[in-house]
Formats: sequence, structure tokens, C-alpha cells
Amino acid sequence: MADITSFDSFKSAQARLSDYLTPSVRLGVTGLSRAGKTVFITALVRNLVTGGRLPFFVADAEGRIIRAYLEPQPDDSVPRFDYEAHLDDLTGDPPVWPDSTRRISELRVTIEYRSENPWKRALGLSKLHLDIVDYPGEWLIDLPLLDMSYEQFSRDALALANDPARALLAKPWLDFLAGTDPGAAENEQIALLGTKLYVDYLRALRTSGAQATLPPGRFLLPGDLEGSPVLTFFPLPPISGATPQRGSLGAMMARRFESYKAQVVRPFFFEHFSRLNRQIVLVDVLGALDHGSGAVAELERAMSAVLKVFRPGANAWWSMIVGRRIDKVLFAATKADHLHAAHHDRLSAVLKRIVDDALIRAETEGAGVNAIAMSAVRATRETEIKSGGETLPCLKGVPLKGERIGGIEFNGTQEAAIFPGDLPADPAEALDRARTAKPGSLALVRFRPPKQPPRQPGVKPPALPHIRLDRALDFLIADYLS
Repeated sequence: MADITSFDSFKSAQARLSDYLTPSVRLGVTGLSRAGKTVFITALVRNLVTGGRLPFFVADAEGRIIRAYLEPQPDDSVPRFDYEAHLDDLTGDPPVWPDSTRRISELRVTIEYRSENPWKRALGLSKLHLDIVDYPGEWLIDLPLLDMSYEQFSRDALALANDPARALLAKPWLDFLAGTDPGAAENEQIALLGTKLYVDYLRALRTSGAQATLPPGRFLLPGDLEGSPVLTFFPLPPISGATPQRGSLGAMMARRFESYKAQVVRPFFFEHFSRLNRQIVLVDVLGALDHGSGAVAELERAMSAVLKVFRPGANAWWSMIVGRRIDKVLFAATKADHLHAAHHDRLSAVLKRIVDDALIRAETEGAGVNAIAMSAVRATRETEIKSGGETLPCLKGVPLKGERIGGIEFNGTQEAAIFPGDLPADPAEALDRARTAKPGSLALVRFRPPKQPPRQPGVKPPALPHIRLDRALDFLIADYLS
């Protein structure tokens, strides 16, 4: 009995040591609103744990993935990503898209695999912890504030608000500023009204189809901070030739701006962002192209803001001392299933054009960088329709209730075949066309998630259909599974 007990204790200690030595990769998943972060994570996990169809995820295609399963996440203070609830949404009857990301969350998937390395194989199975960190892209756009003064923040915000593409939406706030004296005594009611008008302007930008790329990001996603003084400030024009006096409205706004940086932005950077070593940025390129010139300009501005905060470069042993670097970044144009397969590479090319400068910079600093078009959950299938002697490549799916094309409004249950338009082969031409075309030129509609077959007892649930999710996985973690 003693020998058995000693053996069990040894095996238990060995298992604990093995788990302690198991490498982990922290994968950040972000993107601005409507980019599909929640769907991406849910589909990625579902395909891993159920052994989905992942032919271009090399470790899986070679049969080296033994199993993947969920484990408790390592960060007790971070909310868990509600994978089960989101999966229920996608696989329900009828299926629905899950709610979008509104806060940071985390999920750990452990992957057991057989290594390509003969020495590792001799030791048995290898393991990898994949820690997925989901956070809103608006939080990412806040990070440049750490290097800004209140005056610079205000100057940039006012310059953008007076841009012709934004001025009409910003008019109520700009009119308020015209009658507001930054040198007047601080006043909480003025602070509340100015903040409300500023937030209304940011929301109007988003409603118009553009991405609100101007910080503070928590103004649109306040969470528990809603109504607090740290979120009650707004940009003010500078006082000519003077700094705001103590007790003035200008000084009050500057103080709260600094509090926002100290209490909201800096903790996110040090506690979460700085610990990432892989990153995927999901981008709704098609939505911007379809909404026209203003939306394209906003997307380009958003990507510029996002790319400034990455620290791309190859990790090495000294990373433990000077801080980790994000050594792989993937930009993914989502909703590729809204275009015919012949145009997926063109969608990738448009995204590469938008982030081209960042791709070059990251590659020269030793980071792996790529841009692809993908759909984490494919909601359409391809078909062809003859019209006037011409064969049109179309998409078949169930448009969501209330979606419209021309005079047709869909009821949310009827399948339809839609010709979505096309993208030029030259990405520069595609962007130029979007800047001059009327909004809606691509005839895009939102589709319902694909209906899943009924669950059968004892039968493995089917994988969710996707486009290039396997390629994304391979780029992001294949080197850890070698």
C-alpha cells in the first residue's frame, strides 16, 4: 500500500510540475464595434474542442492535435468569457448572433499535441495553454493618451470635429463650446452637459456607419464607471496665451483627463495589454467600403491609432527583463462570407493597403505580421443566378429581419440569393471607389447564423462552418505546436 501511495504522490507531483512548466501564449483579440470578436472566439474554441474542420491548421491536418479542452483561467480578477452562452446563441433554434464585447474577458484552452521534435515526442504528449484575452478595440485607441497632455487631446479632438465629414454631427457640441468659457469657475452641471453632448457626437458617428476613433474609448463603453467624475470631461479650446487657473472649468477638465489616464488607461496597459505576446485585430473593412467616404476615412484613422500602440518585435530571453513584445500580429477583414470566394483575396488586399505602413514597420522589427480575409462563422453559401443572359456569382443565406436591398425588406426567415457586387482587383481602386460611390453600393445585408442540425445523443456536435479560421489559427500559434 505504501508503494502505491508513494507512486500516486510521485505521479501527482509530476503532473503539477508538468502543468507549471507548460508554455502559455496570451492571444489578444480586439477590433472596433461590429468586427465580430465574440463570434471569432466562440468559433475558434468550438472548432478546437470538437475537432472541427481545420485543414490549413497544420498541426491538426497532420493529426498531431490529440485533444483541446477548457480549463480555469489563470487570472482570477478578470471576468470569464461566456463561451457556453455565446455558443448557445449560435447553435440555438433559431440561431442568433451573440452580444458584442463590452468589457475585458478571458478564457483558457489547453491543447494536447504530439510534437514534431523527436526529443519532445520521446517524452510523450506536449501541452500548450492558449489564454484568449478579449477586449474592446476602443480601449486600445485610448493607449496613445498616455503620451498626451490635455491640451494636445483637446486640439486633436477639435480639429477632427471641425472636419467637414464630422462637423454636422458635432454641431450641437461645437455650438455648446462656442458659448463656454474655459476660464470660468468650475461647474459640475456644465461638465455633465458638455460630456453628454460630446458622447452624443461620438455615438452619432457610430450610428452613421463610421467608427468612432476618437478617445476616450470608455465614453462609449463606460461599464461600471458610467456617471463617475473620471468619465465626466470633454475637450475645450485652449485659453489664448495662458494656462487654466486653479478652480477654473479648464483646470477641472484637465484634472479629470489626467485621472482618466491614471485610473483607467494605465491599469489596462500594465495589467493586460503589456502581457500579450500574440494579437489579432478584427476589422470590418466591408462595412466601411459600403458606407462610403466618411467611413473609409474613419477606418484608416482607426487603424493608424491602433497601430501606434503595438510593440511588435521578436521575443528573446531578455524579454523577461525589459518586457514582452507582441511578436505576431494578424489583421483580419471579417465577414468574408458577404463576398463571393473569388473576391476574398481582394478583400485581404484592401486591408493590407490600409495597414501597409504598419506591416512594413513590424516586419523590420522582427515581428510576424499578416492580413487575411476570413469569417469565423460562415452564414452564406455560394450559388449562381442567370439574369439577362449573364451568370452572376451570388450568395445564399437568410438575411436578418428588417434588412433591406432597394425596395425589398426581409422577414428574417426566408432564404434569399443576393448578388453582393464586386471589389476591383486593385485595392487602391477599391478604396477610391468607396470614397466616391453612394453608401450601399455593395448591396450588403446582415445574415442570420447558419442553422445547426439537431443534437444526437452520443454523436459529436458538428463544427461551425468558417472561412480561413484555420489559417488564422495556424499563423497565430502553429510555432508553439511544432
